[in-house]
Amino acid sequence: MSVTSSLQTAPAAGLNQVRFSRYGGASTEPSPVNRMMASFARDFRDGVDVNLGVGYINERTIPIPQLEEALRAVIGDCVRYRQAFNYGGPEGSPNLIRSIGDFLVRTGRLDRAALDRKRLMIGPCGATSILDGIAEILAPGIVVTADPVYYVYANSLHRRGLEIVAAPEDAEGIQLDALARKLEALGRGLERLSFLYIVTVNNPSCAILSNCRRRALVEFVAGICRRAGRRIPIFFDQAYEFLLHDPAAERFQSAMPDDELDIVYEIGTLSKVLAPALRAGYLLGPRGPLMNAMVQKTSDAGFSASLFAQEMASYMLDRHIDGQLERVNAGYREKALALRAGIHEILGPYLRSSVGGSAGFYFYLTFDRVETHADSPFFRFLTRTTGDPAVDGPPGDPRPRVIYVPGEYCVHPTGDLVAVGRRQLRLSYGYEETAAILRALALMREAAEYALRC
Repeated sequence: MSVTSSLQTAPAAGLNQVRFSRYGGASTEPSPVNRMMASFARDFRDGVDVNLGVGYINERTIPIPQLEEALRAVIGDCVRYRQAFNYGGPEGSPNLIRSIGDFLVRTGRLDRAALDRKRLMIGPCGATSILDGIAEILAPGIVVTADPVYYVYANSLHRRGLEIVAAPEDAEGIQLDALARKLEALGRGLERLSFLYIVTVNNPSCAILSNCRRRALVEFVAGICRRAGRRIPIFFDQAYEFLLHDPAAERFQSAMPDDELDIVYEIGTLSKVLAPALRAGYLLGPRGPLMNAMVQKTSDAGFSASLFAQEMASYMLDRHIDGQLERVNAGYREKALALRAGIHEILGPYLRSSVGGSAGFYFYLTFDRVETHADSPFFRFLTRTTGDPAVDGPPGDPRPRVIYVPGEYCVHPTGDLVAVGRRQLRLSYGYEETAAILRALALMREAAEYALRC
């Protein structure tokens, strides 16, 4: 028998699995949030079940007529929007890079001179692809972030083998005293510090990093850099900064003017204010090796986001962004006020605290005695998995369900907030309409009463 025929007839039984990287092996098992959302989405019933878990934006905030206008403009102007349906470049559309820079200057984030000292690039698939690239190009080690953590990225970093040090936050963001203690406890392990990742309107808590705390954090890390003899970058994820809808809240300021060592990078996205499908995420940072490496990573991934989508985003920023921001923020402000009142009235007796409602579209609730984790009576009541037909409803046609993100998924698993995380949840008011969310709050009250009886 020939070697070829022998290979073709070899039995499959007893063969070992394919060889995975560490990341690949860890990715063969879906994360808890992945499992929860996939399970719920399989038979989600619009108008019956209420999804307060996924951070989708509300469909009514997407400016469809203006996007149609933008697409027609891109198609109709092959000089300004050159080869818009061909491959783009690794750095991104020059039009979109200019439009974002003009927008940042016009809104007072940076002056023109400060912007010109930086480099701006567009990611291959939204802001998440930029986060993925950062984890790929920087040396593996320790990543510092705030607790509660942005669980999607934290889970990704864990699968890659990076270690996370999470310091608790307060009303102004990550606590520097707590962070200093945690870094001091690392001893020589501090040499493995890779980068800091801070969501300025934190996801899940929507706690806002104050301008004062932002400047203090840059100064704090600059001191570590000087002692270590190397630059340690800070990435400020500004995903929700354009959704600052509380008129009493402090206006955001960039930390770049206070950055003497060139360690500050800002990650932005147009997904929350225009349309997620445009996949317009960007990175702004000091010119040099890190930005060069990120552009090369984008090239390796197949260049930046679809060029026609980038050109549409550029058109929108040049002509429609001011009115769009005003309209979107007015809508979220109206919902936030209604839900803050609803949370107080409907769930107030069961809560210890509620954070959020000034920027972004989340509230983060801490219950007094009710546990919210995936094995809790509260969770099983809302997902109709208690096993009691009187609670769950008939098989195949359960009573209305509510999905949320349990706090146990949002806190660092070995951090300071593990115990309290079992009584917390993230509630998104981005996707559902106000009436549906208020209906969900009433179901949560029933779930809390049920849990306390169990």
